[in-house]
Amino acid sequence: MRILIQLRPSPDLVAAVVDPGQSASTADVADGLPGVELDPAFIPVAVPRPVPSAGGDPLSLNQPLDYSLAAEDASVLVRGTISDDELAARITLLPALRPDVVGIFADPVIESTPACGGDPPVGDWHDVERLLNVPGLHAQGLDGTGVAVAVLDTGINAAHTARHLGRGVTLDAERCWSPSGVPGRPGEFEVDHGTMCAFDTLIAAPQATLIDIPVLLSTRPGGSALDGLLSDAVAAFAHLRNVLDAQPAGTRALVVNNSWGSFSPEWDFPVGHPGNYSDNAAHPFNLMVAALDKAGADVLFAAGNCGRECADGRCAYSSRPIVGANSHPKALSVGGVDVNGERVGYSSQGPGRLTARKPDVCAYTHFSGSKAFGADQPDTGTSAAAPVAAGLVAAVRTRWPATKLSPAQLRALLRRTAEDRSEVGFDYDYGYGTVDPAGLMAALQRRAKSVP
Repeated sequence: MRILIQLRPSPDLVAAVVDPGQSASTADVADGLPGVELDPAFIPVAVPRPVPSAGGDPLSLNQPLDYSLAAEDASVLVRGTISDDELAARITLLPALRPDVVGIFADPVIESTPACGGDPPVGDWHDVERLLNVPGLHAQGLDGTGVAVAVLDTGINAAHTARHLGRGVTLDAERCWSPSGVPGRPGEFEVDHGTMCAFDTLIAAPQATLIDIPVLLSTRPGGSALDGLLSDAVAAFAHLRNVLDAQPAGTRALVVNNSWGSFSPEWDFPVGHPGNYSDNAAHPFNLMVAALDKAGADVLFAAGNCGRECADGRCAYSSRPIVGANSHPKALSVGGVDVNGERVGYSSQGPGRLTARKPDVCAYTHFSGSKAFGADQPDTGTSAAAPVAAGLVAAVRTRWPATKLSPAQLRALLRRTAEDRSEVGFDYDYGYGTVDPAGLMAALQRRAKSVP
């Protein structure tokens, strides 16, 4: 089984891992662990320590927290494998043999979320443009200018995206990042799922700057072309924390789209095990999500395609399929509706596992757009809905950086202004409803008048 090992080495080693100008290898940090085959290609990642702002439980997700990367607070993750037949024994033994071992966590496979079935597209991306009130957004200067949008996926083909949008695409190669062993140049990957996500993000925010992070181009043995490991997403979030910290505080804006998730408990520790990912707020990746949110990033996840009416064949959770970070209270979990406002049958329903009220909102999917999968194939799944919502968030960030409107405040506005589609208020099919840009803009205008 693939695992993440959380260590607390000497403060000077922690400082070397935290500092982007230094380098520390797995051998420097771990120096061998009994029964574990360490992955030397994985660069150690610093995990911030959650510190309650005003006392209380540091693992609670329902109170204000700070996240410290100070050398005396942070821990370090390395990646490795343990033989399945020795798993239980080694997990028990390691902390006893090595006092610097803080914890051992699942490193589950993460996969993109294309839709099931072969239904033709419903409408096209110009319908989505109309429904998002893109002309109205742009009339208020909300077009994504100066806003970075990170697409964690299979990589972006910028030329294809520009050709089908009919306008130029901005990609910042200096801020892009790839897992170890992934070949290719930013913005020049094969046309696939990540290109669809990039296209759909730019519908509402055509002037946004893309950051290409191909976490789903796995090099793991036996991996498919469209999956990766959660450890690579941990490393990607650490990179994005540096990207965010390098931005001027007054204009800080980073939108992070994640159209992927974990489909099966096969790759995870059981619920209740301290190394579990699906239901465990203390898993390092779930901590990284909370820390990036606190630093000022908007983190969005697709709700997944395990809806009761048309579940993806990989869906292996018997209930509550919105798992791990896709159900994180500090992330916006996005379900899917078509351009007629009808929920698509594959869109996962709540309750979520880390927090029950998921999905948060729905956005548009199953329309003709990027043509990433062929001329007649739709942009589909909650994989398309999430970047559509991410584009709306990026548009807002043009004039509302995190210092003026925190990620939590923007999530609250998106939920409060959503167009109710079912029961009054929240429900597990639509969340709070479908994103409503007109209502959102009106709420922002009211806020602008009330805040000096």
